[in-house]
Amino acid sequence: MNNKLFLYLTGFFAGMSVMAVELAASRLLAPYFSSSQIVWTIIIGTIMIAMALGNIYGGKSADKDPGPGKLYTRILIAAIWIGAIPVLGKYIILGISALLILTVDSNFLIIAAFAACMLIFVFPLFLLGTVTPSLAKYSVESLSDSGKTVGTLGAFNTIGSIIGTFVPTFITIPSVGTNITLLIFSGILIILCLVYFAGSKSFKKKTTISVIIFAICVTTGSSDSFVFWKSGLAYEGESVYNYLQVKESDNNVILSTNVLFGVQSVYMKDEGLTGMYYDYALAAPLMAAGNGKNTKDLEVLVLGMGTGTYALQCRKYFGDIMVEGVEIDEKITWLSKKYFHLPDNINVTTYDGRAFLNAIDKKYDVIMVDAYQDITIPFQMSSIEFFTSVKNHLKDNGVMVVNMNMHDESEGNINQYLSDTISSVFSEVYTVNVGQSTNRELFASCNPDIQNIFSENINILKNYELKLLMSELKNNISKYNPGNYILTDDKAPVELLGIKVIDNLIQKEAAYYKGILKKDGIKGLLNSF
Repeated sequence: MNNKLFLYLTGFFAGMSVMAVELAASRLLAPYFSSSQIVWTIIIGTIMIAMALGNIYGGKSADKDPGPGKLYTRILIAAIWIGAIPVLGKYIILGISALLILTVDSNFLIIAAFAACMLIFVFPLFLLGTVTPSLAKYSVESLSDSGKTVGTLGAFNTIGSIIGTFVPTFITIPSVGTNITLLIFSGILIILCLVYFAGSKSFKKKTTISVIIFAICVTTGSSDSFVFWKSGLAYEGESVYNYLQVKESDNNVILSTNVLFGVQSVYMKDEGLTGMYYDYALAAPLMAAGNGKNTKDLEVLVLGMGTGTYALQCRKYFGDIMVEGVEIDEKITWLSKKYFHLPDNINVTTYDGRAFLNAIDKKYDVIMVDAYQDITIPFQMSSIEFFTSVKNHLKDNGVMVVNMNMHDESEGNINQYLSDTISSVFSEVYTVNVGQSTNRELFASCNPDIQNIFSENINILKNYELKLLMSELKNNISKYNPGNYILTDDKAPVELLGIKVIDNLIQKEAAYYKGILKKDGIKGLLNSF
C-alpha cells in the first residue's frame, strides 16, 4: 500500500464499475418496466442513495480500522454480487412483480422498478460507495499534501466514471450484451482485489471462493437471452438504444423492443394485411390523394421506420409509391434488411425524427409518426412545436397519421393530451380505435375535404381485403372534439401520463387474479395459471 498508484487505480476501477452497472441497470429493467425517463430517475435515485450511504459508512470504517483489507473485501463482495446479477436479476424482477401486482393498487411500475433497483443494485453500489472516503484515509500521509492527494483520487475516480459511461454504451452492450458487460466489470474488480490480497494469508481462500462463484456466473449468466419467457427467437441482441428480439413463425416475422409485450414491426409472409394498426394507417394515403392525384404518385415519410412494415404495406397496396423513413436505431435498420425484406430502394435515414425535419426542406403528402412505445414517448415528438414542424413539411392537403399505443377513457389521459395538442395545429383531426388492440390511430390535415376524398378513394380500391377494412374504418372513424390539454417543449409530462394508462391496464388484469386469491388462496391462484 506504499504505492499510491494502486490506490488511485482502485478509485479508477470503482468509478468505472459504478457507471457501467448504472447503464446495465437500465437495460436489465427495460424489457420489464420500459426505458422511460421515470425508470432512469429511479435508477439514478437509488444509486445515489446507495453511494451516499456507502460514503458515510466507508469514512467511518476507515477511521476505525487503518488497514485497507476490509475495503478490498467489500469490493470483492460487490464484484461477486455484480457478477451474479445476470444470473439472478430477472428472477428477482419477476418475483417482485408477481408479489406487487397482487398487493399494489396504483403506481405499479414505479414501485416495482424501485423495489427491483433496491434489491438488485443498492447493496453492491453501497459497497463501492465506501471506496472513495476509505482511499482518502489510506492515501493521505500529511495535511501538507492532502488536497493534492484527494484531488488526484477524485480525478482517477471521475476518469474511471467517464470511461465506464462510454465503454458500455458504445462498445460492450451493443457488441456483447448487458449480461457480459456486467461480467466484464465484475471480473475487473475481482482481479483488482486478488492483486491486493496476493501474498496474504487469506489469498488462497479468497481466490478459490471468488473464482468458483465467478465461473458459475459466467457459465450460467453469459447468455444474451435475459428476457427468459421467450424461446425460439430468430434474433436477440442489443443496440445503443434498444434491447431487440425477432421472432419468426410460419406466418410472420415480428420485432419487439424493450417491452414485455407488444409488436414494433411485423412482416407478413403472405404480404397481406397485418391485422394491426399499420392497416388502419393505410387510410392516410387515401385521404391525401385528392384533386386528381393518384395514390401511387404520393410521397410518404415514416418517422419511426422500425423495420419498414408501413412502407412495405404502402408499396403493396398503392403501387410503386415513394416511401422513405427515419429510424434512430441503426441496428433496427440492419434487422429490416436481414429478416424483414425491406428493399434497398426504400431509403432509411439514421436520425432522430424531429431533428430530421429540422434539417430538411422537403414536403410530403403523408407523414406517419410511429415513434411511441408504451410509455416511452419521446417528449420532443409529442409537443405543439413538433406537430407544427410536421405540418410545415406536408404538402397542400397533406395528411399526418399518428399511432397512439394506449386506450384510456379517463379525463386528461395521454391520448387526450396528444389529440388536443395536434388539434391546436391542424383544423381536421379524426381518430379511430384499432380493433382488438390498445392502439388508436389519429389522422390530421388542414384539408376540410379529407372525408369526402377518403370515401371516393375507397370506392375505387381494387384490393377487396383493403376495401373492406377501409369501409369499416370509415364507419368507425370520428372527428375529434378538442379540449385544452396541450403539450409543449417546455411542459410535456408524457411518461407520467403513460404510467397512468399502464396502471389502469394492470389493475384491470390484476383484479381477476386478486379475486381468485381472495376466494381460493395461494393454491387456487397457482392452479389458475
